[in-house]
Amino acid sequence: MTLNHFCGIITFSLNLVLFASHCNGGNILVFPVDGSHWINMKIVLEELHTRGHNITVIRSSNSWYIPEKSPIYTSITLEMDQGLENFFDIYLQEHMRAQREGASLMTFLKLTKDFLSMITKAHLLWCDATTQIFQNQTLVKKLKDSQYDLVLADPAMGPGALIAKHLKLPLVLNVRWITSGEGHFVLAPSPLSYIPVPGSGLTDKMDFIQRVKNMFFYSIVFFQEKFLIGPIYADLCNRHIEGGCDIVSLLQDADIWLFRSDFVFEFPRPTMPNVVYIGGFQCKPAKPLPADLEEFVQSAGEHGFIIMTLGTLVNALPKEVTDEIASIFAKMPQKVIWRHKGTRPSTLGNNTMIVDWMPQKDLLGHPNIKVFVAHGGTNGVQEAIYYGVPVLGIPLFFDQYDNLLRLQKREAAKVILLDNVNGPNFEKAIRELLYNDSYRQNMQRLSSLHRDQPMPPMDQATFWIEYVIRHKGATHLRTQAYKLPWYSYHCLDVLVVLIAVIMGLLFLVFAVFRFLFCRGGRNRKLKQY
Repeated sequence: MTLNHFCGIITFSLNLVLFASHCNGGNILVFPVDGSHWINMKIVLEELHTRGHNITVIRSSNSWYIPEKSPIYTSITLEMDQGLENFFDIYLQEHMRAQREGASLMTFLKLTKDFLSMITKAHLLWCDATTQIFQNQTLVKKLKDSQYDLVLADPAMGPGALIAKHLKLPLVLNVRWITSGEGHFVLAPSPLSYIPVPGSGLTDKMDFIQRVKNMFFYSIVFFQEKFLIGPIYADLCNRHIEGGCDIVSLLQDADIWLFRSDFVFEFPRPTMPNVVYIGGFQCKPAKPLPADLEEFVQSAGEHGFIIMTLGTLVNALPKEVTDEIASIFAKMPQKVIWRHKGTRPSTLGNNTMIVDWMPQKDLLGHPNIKVFVAHGGTNGVQEAIYYGVPVLGIPLFFDQYDNLLRLQKREAAKVILLDNVNGPNFEKAIRELLYNDSYRQNMQRLSSLHRDQPMPPMDQATFWIEYVIRHKGATHLRTQAYKLPWYSYHCLDVLVVLIAVIMGLLFLVFAVFRFLFCRGGRNRKLKQY
């Protein structure tokens, strides 16, 4: 080995050590959102912790799921006198009751009003909590002295972006939803002619009436952003952010958007270079089941088993619905594992196991799984795609119908609305999924597409977080479009000037011809005299 080779190896090794130490020693401030959003964020934090990053989480004193003490992070707890859990439970029960009674314009308007009221209340509470931070000079000094490398935030609530701006730190968003809806609509061109607004229940193929409906739903989002949520944050920005700001521009100014979706699931649409799609990042190869569950699912033999869960926020469907579902399960040769916290159904069969919790991903990855009965939350839908399990969807609220609609359009799921859930409809749908192989084949094709990536979604997420740490931001990937006024963005000012110039030239040509014509006419008259 020559001296030059030896020196080259030493230099390369030192670069690796320096590079690794800089990436793996990041100091990250995290603003999560509670509920199912925290489940997503926690998975990312666990991975960052294993890679050597130091993590601090801002949480509320009445958090549902975010513990104050954790082996993977330290916490900053904000005192909040009032929580949303009771209000949220009331909203969910009212929402399900209204669905059971059937759709009507008055029901839709009432549910929309209740939803906007709940969301506005949540933003007001968190803005009050953020004010606590900015007014607490000791805490602000502590945050500045901690020398964080970046803020990692869930932008469904806005304080994470405000804190990043106040501390002058790079911002990475763990996102699908922002303060006013789906994140793409403030980041990338979103033509309403083929991009459905969440809540509309539409696909990317719309006729005229459907486009009118899409515009109507967008108007609700616009109203929410401009007249409900925006003013709340504008007041906070004016009081505590130098030069003022608005919440949408703060989010648009984020360095990286880690988007919890992908185009196996989502309809194709325009995007931006600082958007990284990490749909299914929480999915891993299934682990062996606990002995009791394994024995239970194996006891069905070739018939396999079904699992049913409605997520973390819904304890139970209405009693009459659960009784009808249980009676259908009881007639089937499959075994059923049902996550259910309400009153035990009176029609429950011996083939059905009721549980408070289940290892959902490990069950979905089991070779004997046949059907996944689910509410259509983003996590469950992406896990079903990853493991290739057809879905019988019972959407309850928020984005769940839209999520399930995307699977149904790809013929990998069936959807039953809550007002149509009864014995005959449920039995017909689940038997179609069990005995029509096309659903499983279509879902497994989606699974194959989803898995065929150059880098696993979780590795992409951690790479880009560490990228921002290494380069102290990613400003070269951010569009400048949001800094333009709306008339400049659409080039209306250019259009007005061009029209004025063209009209001026036309007027000038007209004036010249008129002058020449009139002058020629006068000359002919003079010659006649």
